Amino acid sequence: FTDYSIILLIKAGNLSGTNSYQDLVRKTYGLVGYLILSTLQFLYPFIAMISYNIITGDTLTKVFQRIPGVAPDNVFIDRHFIILLTTIIFTLPISLYRDIAKLGKVSLSSLILTIVILVIVMVRAVTFSPQVPKSENAWIFAKSNAVQAVGVMSFAFICNHNSFLIYGSLEEPTLKNWSRVTHVSVSVAVVISVVFAACGYMTFTGYTEGDIFENYCRDDNLATFGRFCYGVTVILTFPLECFVTREVIANVFFHGNLSTVFHVIVTVLIVAVVTGVSLAYDCLGIVLELNGVLSATPLVFIIPTACYLRLSKERWNHSDNLISCLILSVGVLVMTVGFVLTILHPQECSHGKEMFYCFSSNVSSHNITLPP
Repeated sequence: FTDYSIILLIKAGNLSGTNSYQDLVRKTYGLVGYLILSTLQFLYPFIAMISYNIITGDTLTKVFQRIPGVAPDNVFIDRHFIILLTTIIFTLPISLYRDIAKLGKVSLSSLILTIVILVIVMVRAVTFSPQVPKSENAWIFAKSNAVQAVGVMSFAFICNHNSFLIYGSLEEPTLKNWSRVTHVSVSVAVVISVVFAACGYMTFTGYTEGDIFENYCRDDNLATFGRFCYGVTVILTFPLECFVTREVIANVFFHGNLSTVFHVIVTVLIVAVVTGVSLAYDCLGIVLELNGVLSATPLVFIIPTACYLRLSKERWNHSDNLISCLILSVGVLVMTVGFVLTILHPQECSHGKEMFYCFSSNVSSHNITLPP
């Protein structure tokens, strides 16, 4: 669905003669549609940046805990200090770039680190999973609130909000080249996500946290290295989302152009507000779920297909129209049901806690009947 909707989005842009997501929706659905999209397109990356800061605080504090000589009261194991430090030294300076193409090497580094993290999770699935008791009914395929997972997956796969930015950065921005880039990128993401999720769940079953590295024990050196790579990956991903939020603000309030001074001011304000929220709130699971069902799902499933259906000159039974209707229907269902279930069944958060199976005295006293 993601692969198809990304290509459909660019097709709709070509049909309407527009080169941004916001312009496409404004031309298709007027000012109301434009404002709705702008709100969603701002909220998704904005909330994503909050989640990235939460992950950074969670993971890097445990990395510093493993450094010899670092006392429990050391400032480097305080998540608030870590978030502030990484923001000032890394994410803010990189976010101040004006040209998204300059993040190409940053994205490549992030991809390489993602592969390293994946290998670590695969190794630990074999070596660590025997120490973790399986939760009750661990292998039931899906429970009644499974739609919440679709929201999280939508969060993971969405790139529609910056598709036009990336499409414009291609050396030859044609639909053929865009389709090839999309197919390769989404396919790689699918493989990584499926292996990551399967290995993570096989290891921890019903005890799996929203941030999987919260599941590993603090004295696990391989997991500590994985946490470090994970933290760096998230730091390198943060600026891409900042580009999108800044572009939305520029389009809505500054007619698409920011002077150098306003570019710096807007960027600093975005990063400052994101940092403030992430310092105050630290539960990742519900952040991912709500952002997935309320922001990502409309941006991936609903808006691209609605725009294409309105612009398409093809017969009603053309394959693009039929598939668009299917994706649109699925999007409305996931958004509605997912939101209700997220409110009724919010994820519990065990931020910063050592899991029970990390204490050797407890492992032998637990069995598979433990409640998830």
